[in-house]
Amino acid sequence: MKSRGAFLFKVLGRATWARLADGLTFGVALLFLAPLVWLALGAFKTQSTLFTGPLIPESWNWENFVRAWESAPFGRYLLNSLLVSSVTTLLVVLTSAMAAFAFSRLRFPGQHALFLLALGTLMIPSDVLLIPNFLTIRSFGLVNSYWALIVPFAASAFGIFLLRQAFLKTPQELEDAAHIDGATPSQFLFRILIPVNAPSISALSVLTFLSSWNALVWPFIATSRDEYRTVQVGLAQFNNLEGATNIPEILAATLIVVAPVLLVYALAQKWFIESAANSGLKG
Repeated sequence: MKSRGAFLFKVLGRATWARLADGLTFGVALLFLAPLVWLALGAFKTQSTLFTGPLIPESWNWENFVRAWESAPFGRYLLNSLLVSSVTTLLVVLTSAMAAFAFSRLRFPGQHALFLLALGTLMIPSDVLLIPNFLTIRSFGLVNSYWALIVPFAASAFGIFLLRQAFLKTPQELEDAAHIDGATPSQFLFRILIPVNAPSISALSVLTFLSSWNALVWPFIATSRDEYRTVQVGLAQFNNLEGATNIPEILAATLIVVAPVLLVYALAQKWFIESAANSGLKG
């Protein structure tokens, strides 16, 4: 089998195999992009032409977005999601960086056991924590508040692992030079270690922001008033509104919710690549 594969490789040549790989990658990308393209184009169609008309609408119906925006307080939902996602991201990066610094650069009794315990929490399904988290925030009187959406997710075991791997790859000479200059451990962390590992910090920030933005079950459980609802809960409620049977309007509302996520991900692609290379997560 190996000789046959080597023979085919020699016959076709490296350039041909590269073109075949590029063509396969392009085809898979088109397959995954097809639903998104249909969503974007369908949001500009009418109900009568959504399934029977051409793929590209003959007339762009912007009224779908206006009616979808006015049917529910999406402005409030977007503001809530932006606030919750931003604060959650900031807290996760801060707590993950400090914990990763302790596990990678400090030495204390039970260090490895605590790190393994933190990693073990990754095996706990998130659904199992819904009831304990709800009972906890209710006991503190945090139901129907922004803190209920932020505090349970202010720390991340995955973030600790990701940044620990990145911190371990940072040259020891930088820490030695900082100690010679009289820098404290906190100064070394915030002034040297975090800036040097900016790609990993950026990747963690984007992943955390997207996860918080896309959260549905917990915001639905922890809040019951519109002033604290997020976009995902608002979209689910919009789909259940009486009279919300116009599919293009639903697609328009979905596009409003998805557009910020797509923009953030498009701008952050290079950070994922650099983070994978620097943190040892590459396959």
